[in-house]
Amino acid sequence: MSEENVVYIGNKPVMNYVLAVVTQMNGGTSEVMLKARGRAISRAVDVAEIVRNRFITDVELGTIDICTEEILNNEGSSTNVSAIEIQLCKN
Repeated sequence: MSEENVVYIGNKPVMNYVLAVVTQMNGGTSEVMLKARGRAISRAVDVAEIVRNRFITDVELGTIDICTEEILNNEGSSTNVSAIEIQLCKN
């Protein structure tokens, strides 16, 4: 999976990310990876479901990986943040 097939989910509206995924899929990409951390995880799930149910109905879920990432704070301490990767595959 190359870095250009990855959509990083942040604080923008859900439809911005849906448009990014649909644009890549229509451009010939067969799989797109959604990556999100923390509170953006629910937005990543929303993006995957909207793409599958409303825009490209032949897209299937690939692998879904969850993990915990350690983020360093300014004070030198660290915080654990949950992360998810959702793979969308087009037949």
